[in-house]
Amino acid sequence: MDIDNRTNKILLSFDQFSKEFLLGYGLIDIFPSYFSFHSTNQKSKESIKAYTHKLDNIVLLTLVDPKSVVVVSDASIKNQVATSIAHIHIHDSPLIKTIHHVINISFTEVELFTIRCGINQATYIPNISYIIIITDSIHATKRIFNSFSHSFQIHALLISSELWDFFAKESNNSIEFWDFLNYCKWSLHNAVDKETKKFEGGVTTTDLLFFNITLIE
Repeated sequence: MDIDNRTNKILLSFDQFSKEFLLGYGLIDIFPSYFSFHSTNQKSKESIKAYTHKLDNIVLLTLVDPKSVVVVSDASIKNQVATSIAHIHIHDSPLIKTIHHVINISFTEVELFTIRCGINQATYIPNISYIIIITDSIHATKRIFNSFSHSFQIHALLISSELWDFFAKESNNSIEFWDFLNYCKWSLHNAVDKETKKFEGGVTTTDLLFFNITLIE
C-alpha cells in the first residue's frame, strides 16, 4: 500500500487566509458533530479497567465493519531522532504499520505529525466512513480544532484539510479520538509503544524525513 503523497510534504510557511483559519469556518464550526474525544479517570484503577474493556469492544466491533478503521499510534524521541509509529487495523485485512523518523522536531510536533500520518492513511483507504484514533497524545490532538491557540498551526492546517475533505465527502463520516496512557498496559497500544522505543537513533543528516510501510500477514 502506497502512502498518500500529501503526507510527504514539507512546507516552510502556511496561508493564514486558508478557510481553516477563518473565524466561523473551522472544523469545530462547520462539522461540530463529526468528531469526538474520549478519556478516562487516570487515578481510578476501576475506571482504567472499564476504559480498556471498552477499547477492546470498540476494536472488535470495528474489525467486523468494512467501513471502519482503527489507528493506534505512539511517538518517542531518542538521540534527537523522533520515531512515530501507527498500527492500522482494518476489517478482513493485514495489519498495516507506518513508521516515520524525523530529525530536529519537538515532541509536540512529532505527536501532531503522528496523528496527521494516521489520519492520512485512514482517509486514503477506500469506502471508510468511521475512523478511531487511539493515542496517548489527546492533549495535542485537541490543538487541531483550536488552531489559533498554539505555535504549530502548520500541522493543524494540514490535519484540518484532511478532515475537512473526509467530512465533506459523506454526511455520515466521523472520527473519534480515544486517549490512552502507556502505564495502562493495553495490548494494542503496548505493541506500538515498544516499537517506537526500539530505534536507537544515530541519524546525522539534518532535516531528514523518511518512511517505510510494512504489511503484516
